[in-house]
Amino acid sequence: MNTIQEYLSLSEFDKILFDKEEVGISPEVLNRVKESFEFLKEFSENKVIYGVNTGFGPMAQYRIEDADRIQLQYNLIRSHSSGTGKPLDPVMVRAAMLARLNTLSLGNSGVHPSVIQLMKELLNRDITPLIFEHGGVGASGDLVQLAHLALVLIGEGEVFVKGERKNTAEVFAAEGLEPISVEIREGLALMNGTSVMTGVGVVNVHYAKKVLEWSLKASCAINEIVQAYDDHLSEELNGTKLHQGQREVAKRMRENLDGSKLVRKRADHLYSGDNTETVFKEKVQEYYSLRCVPQILGPVLETIDSVAAILEKEINSANDNPIIDVANKHVYHGGNFHGDYISLEMDKLKIVIAKTSMLAERQLNYLMNAKINEILPPFVNMGKLGFNFGMQGTQFTAVSTTAENQMLSNPMYIHSIPNNNDNQDIVSMGTNSAVIAAKVIENAFEVLAIEWMSIIQAIDILKQKDAISPSTRKIYDDLRVILPEFSADQVMYPFVQKVKNHLINN
Repeated sequence: MNTIQEYLSLSEFDKILFDKEEVGISPEVLNRVKESFEFLKEFSENKVIYGVNTGFGPMAQYRIEDADRIQLQYNLIRSHSSGTGKPLDPVMVRAAMLARLNTLSLGNSGVHPSVIQLMKELLNRDITPLIFEHGGVGASGDLVQLAHLALVLIGEGEVFVKGERKNTAEVFAAEGLEPISVEIREGLALMNGTSVMTGVGVVNVHYAKKVLEWSLKASCAINEIVQAYDDHLSEELNGTKLHQGQREVAKRMRENLDGSKLVRKRADHLYSGDNTETVFKEKVQEYYSLRCVPQILGPVLETIDSVAAILEKEINSANDNPIIDVANKHVYHGGNFHGDYISLEMDKLKIVIAKTSMLAERQLNYLMNAKINEILPPFVNMGKLGFNFGMQGTQFTAVSTTAENQMLSNPMYIHSIPNNNDNQDIVSMGTNSAVIAAKVIENAFEVLAIEWMSIIQAIDILKQKDAISPSTRKIYDDLRVILPEFSADQVMYPFVQKVKNHLINN
């Protein structure tokens, strides 16, 4: 069990999300939340506090009568449950819930402890609110998407249970769960915040790391297939560049290639003194997609790490408005709900993942084009040339998907559109950025799946399976369970999907 206390690390966050560890809440957190709630209840009695006794957004100038305060919160939740598009993936919704639970646990929001307890129960029982992709502009937080979470917490709306979409009230009755009762500002406290974009961002980072690792390993395998020289991976060469990401990628590649009988030493060939021909038979240097992998994937690695660091800070930050400060007996109004930090990081992430898919597509093209690689039949075709097609059809898919990634990697961060009667006159679009980044990452897995299918085919054509490194051999063996040898033409899309799923889940 992971008990929420002072700080939730990304590794702990991942364990709850992907290993389904239960969430616990420490007595200190419950105390902190209770103190915040009781302080706000007393403090707000004779003061004007946004969202407690005022309207919302540009209607904050209107006082709300005491008799209408509670209904105001319900009105806010129901009116803003207006999302459209596809439902968010359940793991992303769980991530959003966990991020919201953690920030509310800081005691800066003035919510009743029952909010914390019910969110914990939903997470532990794997009851996932229906939240749609479209709706948030990421300025006053993820208002629309978080309204759908709040809607479930008041016992309304819809949820997913074991993949089935159900009415919340029915599920609560079956599970013996009670909806929260709004006490002061629970509606606004649940909705004002960056938790959806942050939750989606955490999921994105988890899978972006896998994209990077599979791309690195594919790069190693292709260097083996063409029997490249290993000096471009050397510690000596990469050590002359001061970028830690480049050095780390080169190091991981050396580790993955350890035991390979195919990569060569330049000293054994081009430095031997035996090369006297005018036109060298041996390729002096490989194409950039093989030779410059540390320089290409190094920035990807560093970007993923820096995005992760920002996300970890955000999930442990108060991103509400106003901020309840029990220690100083004050309530501060501001804009911690604004999502620019996450929006920018998601744009960075999708740019580097798009570049990773571009690298995979170029490496795939190298394998497909016999005139370039000079060692394989066209389209790594194991059948009869002209009669069979090998991997030709899948290349079209990889190119198309890579092109989509190039288009999707344009930034959302700079696409602010004023709305809300110009109260929100500059917005982050962080939720859109996070959702689009998720699509770019999924696309990258598709391109990598096709690349890996072609790599396995190439290894068999060249009869290299007993010469590749143990690391590459394990991947070869795992994928050969999924993939037949494509000598006769057959329907390819089921195999692309199977390999894609393998890359995502391993």
